[in-house]
Amino acid sequence: MEKTAAVVAFDQVSKAYGDVRAVDGLTLSLHPGQTVALLGPNGAGKSTTLDLLLGLKQADSGTVRLFGGTPREAIVAGRVGAMLQSGGLMNEVTVEELVRLACDLHPRPYRVSDVLARAGITQIADRKVDKLSGGQAQRVRFALATAGDSDLIVLDEPTTGMDVTSRQAFWATMREQADAGRTVLFATHYLEEADAVADRVLVLHRGRLLADGTAAEIKARAGARRISFDLEGEIDEPSLRALPCLTTLDVSGSTVRIQSTDADATVHALYGLGLYPRNLEVAGLGLEQAFVAITAAEEAKAL
Repeated sequence: MEKTAAVVAFDQVSKAYGDVRAVDGLTLSLHPGQTVALLGPNGAGKSTTLDLLLGLKQADSGTVRLFGGTPREAIVAGRVGAMLQSGGLMNEVTVEELVRLACDLHPRPYRVSDVLARAGITQIADRKVDKLSGGQAQRVRFALATAGDSDLIVLDEPTTGMDVTSRQAFWATMREQADAGRTVLFATHYLEEADAVADRVLVLHRGRLLADGTAAEIKARAGARRISFDLEGEIDEPSLRALPCLTTLDVSGSTVRIQSTDADATVHALYGLGLYPRNLEVAGLGLEQAFVAITAAEEAKAL
């Protein structure tokens, strides 16, 4: 495969359930070595997009290609590893037995001991799968997704139920996978993970691709900045709400937090009210705030 060839290519893909368009004319491509976060509010079409990518559902229109062929061809060839929230694990077998089965079925398997170690589950290898905690079950799903030498790893909410240490170890492993030239695509509600880990962020909304770029580019697109400061005495909220370019206002005790589309104008007007803010801070939005701002703006357009 050439380095410039697309690992995943969606071309005007749509999928509807009755009157609901879960995916609506989606066009995008993923390339080798990328770590890509798939974000979107509930009902945005993330799960359907992953199902279409993995061949679990068929598009109503458009095409989905993996490595230039169909999803089924890529999966049969062992080029795709997937960790999905849906679908249970086999009961009445041990962790090692389940991982060994996954390795045996993969066209390019890794050693069972290596897969267990990479997922951090060597110490529970003899435990029955139905006796695992939620976080342990997630690590077993990760082991199944990486049982062989796949070129694309697809993860749906991969760190749900994991503690902080396990999450850090998990993402360190995923960075190693991307550094080795593999493509990692993950859907998550932990936006701080997307901010820290992904080198590309896709934002879905009502089945459409609303934003596509680095985390920094997504934050910049939101346009707003955060302003926080402390005020002494009684706070006149109506006057603060009248500040120019204000998008949100939160008052907690003596601390005021604002989002503004023009921080300079807002701060200038703040001093114009005769107020003397202390501990004044102006900063860009985090990815979570930017995500909320972008999707809220899109919802407003639909009204």
